[in-house]
Amino acid sequence: MTNTERKHAKTLILFDVDGTLTVPRKMATPEMFKTLEDLRKDYTIGIVGGSDLSKQREQLGADVLSKFDYVFAENGLHAFKDGEEIFRQNLVQHLGEAKLSKFTKHVLRMIADLDIPQQRGTFFELRNGMINISPIGRNCSQEERDNFEKYDKEHNVRKPMVEDLEKNFGTSTEWNFKFSIGGQISFDAFPEGWDKTYSLRFVEKDFDKIYFFGDKTYEGGNDYEIFVDKRVEGHTVKTFNDTIEFLNANLIGK
Repeated sequence: MTNTERKHAKTLILFDVDGTLTVPRKMATPEMFKTLEDLRKDYTIGIVGGSDLSKQREQLGADVLSKFDYVFAENGLHAFKDGEEIFRQNLVQHLGEAKLSKFTKHVLRMIADLDIPQQRGTFFELRNGMINISPIGRNCSQEERDNFEKYDKEHNVRKPMVEDLEKNFGTSTEWNFKFSIGGQISFDAFPEGWDKTYSLRFVEKDFDKIYFFGDKTYEGGNDYEIFVDKRVEGHTVKTFNDTIEFLNANLIGK
């Protein structure tokens, strides 16, 4: 079925990935894939996530570009429509090596001074459109990831790190960085305006209504900016099962 043949082709439904379509960093379930397939029969659908395309493929399949009408990796800094790349932005070129180096050294000093039960590797991941910072390190196992999430909720590891970085590299500085806590083990740094609302510039004029579904829609969460944006109708879910339940009850077949 072509997009123009869909009953609600002018309605776009955008989804966060981790916690919304999948368990964080896990593959989507067959039930989720079936739900999205049914939804797409009548609506235009897309994803907007902070991870790069390779990680989105790990969670949503190697054929992710054909499963969705729009795929926005890295908040839309790497954008696809109908399986074709339509845009790519580069943080290194935008920021410059000198500014990037100063920020990197500051973050790594913070990581080295942390007193937490476990640390592994890949604490600083430079992506196309953002920097992902993980106190425990992205090389941790799933069990270690789960343990850190519990530890962080009790001891507030990430929040004071973000507060320090906001003071030294935030929107009042020449770096103009914003920060958002997302997932279980990390937080993101990106230029102001390079949050998930960045993706809206590619779709806002083409649709009569845009929905967004996310789990971290609270202030400081990486879904917050797009959730409160006036161009979208935001919905909060707690798990991917909430997403399935809502779509089946309110949108699919309607």
